[in-house]
Amino acid sequence: MKKTFLFLILTLALMLSCQYKEDQSLTEDEARVILNKLMETMSNADTTLAVEILHPDCELRYPLLPEPAKGIDACKKLIISTSNTFSEFKGSIKEVNIKGDRIWSRYTMSGINTGPLGHIPATGKKFQITGMAITRIKDGKIIEDETYWNVWDFYNQLGFKLLPPQREGES
Repeated sequence: MKKTFLFLILTLALMLSCQYKEDQSLTEDEARVILNKLMETMSNADTTLAVEILHPDCELRYPLLPEPAKGIDACKKLIISTSNTFSEFKGSIKEVNIKGDRIWSRYTMSGINTGPLGHIPATGKKFQITGMAITRIKDGKIIEDETYWNVWDFYNQLGFKLLPPQREGES
């Protein structure tokens, strides 16, 4: 009985010591530095800083984009477009969680819509949204960034209204 018990203890200890341990290659501080630089890049339209934090093969997916911005040049255009569309644009990281090469974050963004949003003219109204992002890091730079936030709330703050479709024959 003692030998069986001892065997089970040793087997359990061996199994626990051989378990896969994920190498968290990024600390919370490092993640915050990268994300704060991304927010600074977007807030100040600083495309030179973009080169420092964005991987050459980066892909940014945001709710207002019909297609992801792929590659450093497309990402720089997105940064400039954001600056031209929103004055006083500010972003702030609130929470960060890391697992391996991925960062989950909660952030806020605010600004004033002073430029056209695609084909929609500027409204001059302020907005503030809270969102979530999943960011993947490769070689110390952002290779993927996918954000999620309430697009309806954003448009509502800019003064847009959701109207139900009209039935045929109604005017």
